[in-house]
Amino acid sequence: MNNAAPKPQRQPRENRRNRAAMAEDQDSGAASNIIPGTSPEPVLKAANSIQDTSIVDIDGGALEGGGQVLRNTVSFSCLLHRPVRVYNVRAGRSKPGLRPQHLTGIMLTRDVCQGRLEGGSVGSTEIQFHPGNIQHGDYTADTGTAGSICLLLQVAIPCLVYADGPTNLTLKGGTNADMAPQLDHMTMVFRPIAEKFGMKFDCRVIRRGYYPKGGGEVVVTCHPTKQLSAVTMTDRGDIKQIYGLSFVAGVLPVRVAHIMAKVAESIIHKEYKDVPVNIDVVKEVAAVGTGTGIVLVAETTTGCYLGGTALGKKGKQAEQVGQEAAEELINNLYHGGCVDDYVQDQIILLMALAKGKSTVRIGALSLHTETAIHVAKQLTEAKFKITEINKGATLIECDGIGLVNSQVGSS
Repeated sequence: MNNAAPKPQRQPRENRRNRAAMAEDQDSGAASNIIPGTSPEPVLKAANSIQDTSIVDIDGGALEGGGQVLRNTVSFSCLLHRPVRVYNVRAGRSKPGLRPQHLTGIMLTRDVCQGRLEGGSVGSTEIQFHPGNIQHGDYTADTGTAGSICLLLQVAIPCLVYADGPTNLTLKGGTNADMAPQLDHMTMVFRPIAEKFGMKFDCRVIRRGYYPKGGGEVVVTCHPTKQLSAVTMTDRGDIKQIYGLSFVAGVLPVRVAHIMAKVAESIIHKEYKDVPVNIDVVKEVAAVGTGTGIVLVAETTTGCYLGGTALGKKGKQAEQVGQEAAEELINNLYHGGCVDDYVQDQIILLMALAKGKSTVRIGALSLHTETAIHVAKQLTEAKFKITEINKGATLIECDGIGLVNSQVGSS
């Protein structure tokens, strides 16, 4: 197999990150709606550590300076029973302060852990979060906008893994909104990697929701675990197969999805001639609004998953969408890492919580990943070591705190 691609001509990672930041700014609309569940609470403790209940101040404008600081801080607060104050919320964005999707995520987490939130309003630049005990149950969260459902998942799922029973989340908002994370990347790329740590969740799409209307609905079931396990992902292996999904919804004809898939497959085959490529073409019937996009996944012989995604918009040719997704996938494969540029920052929280030493090879360390490590160091005793292997490749090592869920048996 030809598993080493030449250096691509374009590097879209930072542009895609900037577009995601723009999505945070564009998210606006009705206030969020949270319906809490009720259940017995679990007991959590970090291995060989004493619980610290003093309030921790976190600068929300540090490094990346966006919603990630807020999400990771609130997740750690919920899990570790440590109250936090986040100031300068999203100071690095053109519209600082809470947007509806951020508020929705925090309120969801507040209700999951029966906590208390101060400063919870759209536009607020400072919040205090006082956690209670995590309770399993049924919860509904609605951004009221096209705010990304994925961002709601990012803040809530790590907490619910430490509940005392399965939890059902009904989340409403954008599934594949323009300039925001795609749900399919989370289910097809992030989820199988998270499962290596012991995080398990199921996701069922009721209907798609696109920018600017949103209106999507996803039902997620989170399964508890006793303790997350450390992982070692340093050998990417060979590329076993590449697959994906090319979709259209609303008034767009299905031929648009066929064009995106054909262009993406052609570009991929130029670099990986012997790797099978299978891209499903779908016309989404259950959807609000009109949208189109493509999600590509490369699966390797050692169980690594790396992705490339792109979304269409008015005036953007289908050929360009397919090309962007293919080039992003090739870029993510070029550096030889075991996770792509979107997953690398998402696993930092899991590495910090896990028992033992995790070692993961990635590409260049992103600002989002630096930010995630910064927050983890402030709120946990996890120890991180970053080593640059060569130009474009990095090794992340983390001695996790071994957080234990005492309310469930061994996983």
